Amino acid sequence: MKTRIVLEKVCVPKRRQLAYRILAVVLALVLGAAFLGVMGFSPMAIYRKMFGGAFGSKYGITETIVKTIPLMLAALGVSVAFRMKLWNIGAEGQLYMGCFAASWVALRFPGLPAYVMLPAMFMAGMLGGGLWALVPAVPRALFGTNETLSTLMLNYVAILWVDYLVFGPWKDPKGFNFPITPEFSEAAFLPAFGNSRVHIGLVFGVLIAAVLYIVLKYTKWGYEIRVIGESREAAEYAGMKVIKNILLVMFLSGALAGLAGMAEVSGITHRLQSGISPGYGYSAIIIAWLSRLNPWGIIVVAFLFAGLLVGGYSVQTIGLSASIATMLQGMILFFVLASEFFTEYRIKLVRREGVKNGE
Repeated sequence: MKTRIVLEKVCVPKRRQLAYRILAVVLALVLGAAFLGVMGFSPMAIYRKMFGGAFGSKYGITETIVKTIPLMLAALGVSVAFRMKLWNIGAEGQLYMGCFAASWVALRFPGLPAYVMLPAMFMAGMLGGGLWALVPAVPRALFGTNETLSTLMLNYVAILWVDYLVFGPWKDPKGFNFPITPEFSEAAFLPAFGNSRVHIGLVFGVLIAAVLYIVLKYTKWGYEIRVIGESREAAEYAGMKVIKNILLVMFLSGALAGLAGMAEVSGITHRLQSGISPGYGYSAIIIAWLSRLNPWGIIVVAFLFAGLLVGGYSVQTIGLSASIATMLQGMILFFVLASEFFTEYRIKLVRREGVKNGE
């Protein structure tokens, strides 16, 4: 009697898929708790502190919403590419290029009125991120080049380009030697809600999520994106313009990440600075996967991840590094990706009788 392991393709109901993802998050938190325990901290005290810092006060909630905006926009961007199975890992760099392009408008034309300045920054941010995404999209569309590596490597180019500007030609001479540009004119500030730092970028994100939901689910173009992602050969046989769609999808993906950058410099920092993103583009990848690329799900998951970031900052007051939030994000991604296996396959043991006489 011989036994072998076989992977059997299965169709798992959506409710069970959701249960697997919730279980993945729980396991990540359990592993994080074990790590904190080994480091000599009380896991429950740390988690309570993180939750209270993010959601336990008006200030915490507003700061969580502030962090939600770039996470949401960048995640919406990568989700569009992922639907076509284009693995855009470059949202971080595209966000930086959106920051750069929007800042160029604000610094180059400081006398523009707000009704001209803000739309110009909006378009420049999207154009900066979109064009940066086209750099790896062209060889991917024409020659089948692996976009995972090229988009990832371009992140570092974009980040270092911004660093060059803020340490060099764009450095504020009155900035006490900090790597920052001069502050934008007030016309370049996105309107905020009340006295909080929550700005109109939140409205951008919700509207874009609504448009993407309709376009991807109910339009011909949304159908083409799904077909091309499943089989390029079948799409070409059906007469779909594969190369054009790859370029359009990657441009849109980068443009939304670039818009996240524009919202950050215009709505929060009001200037370009080094390290303007604490990894929003990378977190966006986890958010997109955890939400199953659903635009409405992205809003919810982005809010929860933003709370994780804000909570990470709050634990610094008790001697723990804010990087605990990044560590938890990595654990969540690991377990979520592992859970994907169980939504598609089932492990099955197959027993067979031994074969005699070489038959």
